[in-house]
Amino acid sequence: MTVRRALLLENVHPVAEDLLEHAGLQVVTAPGAMDDDELAAALADVDVLGIRSKTQVSSEVLERSGRLVAVGAFCIGTNQIDLAAASRRGVAVFNAPFSNTRSVVELAVAEIISLTRRLTEKNASLQAGVWDKSAAGAHEIRGRRLGLIGYGNIGSQLSVVAESLGMSVSFYDIADKLALGNARRCSTVEELLDDADIVSLHVDGRAGNAGLFGEAELRRMKEGSIFLNLSRGFVVDHQALREHILSGHLAGAAVDVFLEEPKKQGDAFESALRGLPNVILTPHIGGSTEEAQEDIGRFVAGKLADFLATGATPLSVNLPSLTLDHAPGTHRLAHLHHNVPGVLARVNGVLADRGVNVESQGLTTLGELGYLLTDIGLDYAPDVVEELTGMPETVRLRVID
Repeated sequence: MTVRRALLLENVHPVAEDLLEHAGLQVVTAPGAMDDDELAAALADVDVLGIRSKTQVSSEVLERSGRLVAVGAFCIGTNQIDLAAASRRGVAVFNAPFSNTRSVVELAVAEIISLTRRLTEKNASLQAGVWDKSAAGAHEIRGRRLGLIGYGNIGSQLSVVAESLGMSVSFYDIADKLALGNARRCSTVEELLDDADIVSLHVDGRAGNAGLFGEAELRRMKEGSIFLNLSRGFVVDHQALREHILSGHLAGAAVDVFLEEPKKQGDAFESALRGLPNVILTPHIGGSTEEAQEDIGRFVAGKLADFLATGATPLSVNLPSLTLDHAPGTHRLAHLHHNVPGVLARVNGVLADRGVNVESQGLTTLGELGYLLTDIGLDYAPDVVEELTGMPETVRLRVID
């Protein structure tokens, strides 16, 4: 029997290793990210890959991945994975869309208070041996307006917490989102920028968000306002942000994500934002609390284990979502296929022609893909699997004991 293997990179929480080992996998871990060639070589005999935000899972890597059936992104974003290529190869991708929400929100609140009170500069003065007890430029956050660009899981929870601290909240989102509490929806980004004392970005990693916030948007912000980006590094023009900080137009900024980030602990870091007054730079730690990382490890590893054991795909970001109770005393056929008419009839025709009884079955589709789970008896000829695999509509077929 072939030993199933998992490779976990970038210091995924140990609870994930424990859960996958309990599910019967042999687990190998590595602390940093890998480049394409390193990753492709490492995946030669791997069934499951676990990564965080640094490792890029490209189409080329997936084409060379051999046995790989699933990738777990132990984070929110999946833009580091070529999802279309994963789908073409029948590789399921799972992430953790909710587990680190609170940690990111708490970091944003801490930074809003720190920047509004100019704690960065007070700390720097005392560290340099200078006593600077002055209220100049320091404000309460109570009564100030927070503008949120992106109102998903993180933006909406930050909205609730900010209101509980006495702030007013405006938000802009391209999707029609329900406003929580007293939050006010803006119809344009410009409307939000005209009124906000603090602007915080919470957008996703889709390609269309590249360069979302540049010179025009920074110039539109109110004089003396504060800017935060805890979303994606490529959405902000850092050189333009630097100029608006140095000019005094913006009173401060906090940035947790960067266009180019070091691959591993201790690597050199360069940024146009280094050395600026009242600027907080953090190394992509929005979700890096022990609580969040443990929750993420448990959640994503659980999804990977369920997919291996039953073919279940709920919350997969690229495959149709399907769960089916596994009938006892059966083998399960997990059939990912092109979403064209007649596939179900053809699969069942192959089974009927071979005298194979269907004990349980479920089918769902998503865009160009269809996903069929079929439980059959244990006694069937090998050519059943061969014929189903050879169907022109088949993307991938897995037999689950």
